[in-house]
Amino acid sequence: MVATVGLCIKLSTMKAPEYNIDPQSFWLDPYPDLKKMRKEAPICFVPQLNATLLTKRDDIATCEKNIEVFSSDQPGGLMTVLMGENMMRKDGEQHQLERKQSFLSLSPKTVRQVWTDMFKSDATTVLAELEDKETFDLVKDYAMPVSGHALRRITGLTNLSAADMDRVSQGMIDGVSNYSGDPDVEQNCHECTALIDRSIDERLEEVRREPDMSMLSILPQAGQSMPSVRANIKLAISGGQNEPRDAIAGAVWALLTHAEQQEVVLAGKVKWLNVFEEYARWVSPIGMSPRRIAKAFSWNGVDFEPESRAFLMFSSGNRDEDVFENPESFDVTRNTARALSFGAGPHFCAGAAASRALIADVALPLLFEHFPSLSLSEEVPFGGWAFRGPLKMMVRK
Repeated sequence: MVATVGLCIKLSTMKAPEYNIDPQSFWLDPYPDLKKMRKEAPICFVPQLNATLLTKRDDIATCEKNIEVFSSDQPGGLMTVLMGENMMRKDGEQHQLERKQSFLSLSPKTVRQVWTDMFKSDATTVLAELEDKETFDLVKDYAMPVSGHALRRITGLTNLSAADMDRVSQGMIDGVSNYSGDPDVEQNCHECTALIDRSIDERLEEVRREPDMSMLSILPQAGQSMPSVRANIKLAISGGQNEPRDAIAGAVWALLTHAEQQEVVLAGKVKWLNVFEEYARWVSPIGMSPRRIAKAFSWNGVDFEPESRAFLMFSSGNRDEDVFENPESFDVTRNTARALSFGAGPHFCAGAAASRALIADVALPLLFEHFPSLSLSEEVPFGGWAFRGPLKMMVRK
């Protein structure tokens, strides 16, 4: 009887249906396609991305935890090839070990006792530099340097400027998203990783003489090999710059375009953390995470072939109509507990506490405290699907 049931299940499965996208339109705004995927083909193969996309929240949350099938170990993957094998590209015990080694730098306690005051000091300095400007680009002039300075502190690469951090982060992001194989994008990524390696070499002896709580100090002390130290610092930069940058600017845009929501927040009826969490659900700064299919597997009627590629579409899961009421609306009073903004499995973002502190405790409240009459001065363009955020955001004080 068991064998018969198993046979019936096997016969009922099939290859994922194809769904074609226009890459440029998908980059400009992936949400219409993702909505259609969720309705018509929740698990589908997209030829233009050469990957099977999982778009429903519960499928993503369940499959992300199944590391024996949905493996982060991707020896030939772009991130591993371009940035080195970091903890995000490891599973099981090795992943947990490197995650534990980084915890002392990134724990909620360290964030609270060490980093938050530094975040506030740096953000206050950035705001002071904007005092004499009538208008400014909130992405380039505020969100970018605030995120960059925070990352300089946490990684220990204080010999890089905030602008350097943003540049090398974007270079690596572009590199690991370069599924079309653009040689110029790849070359720029190599140049960015080389700059990070030189910066590590310049700072390494100093943090050995004068240890601190930065990753460059903590990881070698914990016994992590230098190749892994380098790879994990690059990982922290690649995600730790763009996600806060895009979430800071994007959350400000969301409030400025939803006056009733802004009023509730500024009246103290909703915490700034709710603003950040709801924005990250609504317009996910990190929209997906890739996985290698490690062995044959069937899920919800779809066969996954070994060594094929799957994308866990966090941005789509965060707008799943079966999970969130009116998911396309921005609502700061929403319960976001089931959102996938930081992941859902063993690879849940190690820097989540730092990100929440930087954005919800520092960047957002300080900005509105300094500039209570802030307003948009022009339309705000957005871009990206793997990583998404405002490209430029001109505001008037």
